[in-house]
Amino acid sequence: MADPNPNQRPASPLRPLPNLIFASRWLQLPLYLGLIAAQAIYVFHFWVELVHLIEAAFGSKTALDQLVTSIGYKSTTPLTSLNETVIMLVVLALIDVVMISNLLIMVIVGGYETFVSRMNLEGHPDQPEWLSHVNASVLKVKLATAIIGISSIHLLKTFINADNYTDRVLVAQTVIHITFLLSAMAIAYTDKLMSGPADAKH
Repeated sequence: MADPNPNQRPASPLRPLPNLIFASRWLQLPLYLGLIAAQAIYVFHFWVELVHLIEAAFGSKTALDQLVTSIGYKSTTPLTSLNETVIMLVVLALIDVVMISNLLIMVIVGGYETFVSRMNLEGHPDQPEWLSHVNASVLKVKLATAIIGISSIHLLKTFINADNYTDRVLVAQTVIHITFLLSAMAIAYTDKLMSGPADAKH
């Protein structure tokens, strides 16, 4: 019986040294497990802040003081209840945690799939849309975009609470955010230049 695909040859076993080098990718596994632990800490922190916000909304002075301390808010008059600024800063802090958590998931799932081993999620109903075409270049662009989003939230929090920051801090954070934005644009443009000729061949 003829071979249905004569160009496809059975994979030959790797020699000992290449096999050792290839297997070294599993050394990254503890790093991804560590990021999962960091993800769990972020989940705990999120719920602690959310519980404090709910308690403060129901009049808890202790919860309100903890929120004010965590967001670094200062007022000329002592706060006795939640105000719009404090609520906005706390909600932005919660959004910040969610965006960092999304970044962690992107690094954990995308990094493992790209650099360690396939997850074989094809056809799974919960497979992330971006994972089907992820590679090292795509992952870098997505990470850069996520970092810009996180930086935007931090910058918005700073502007809302601008009275508690010096002009030097405000300018520095703005410059850092612009630097992140330009870096992401440079990464995306470089990736487009590198992938352009390859895509033109297909």
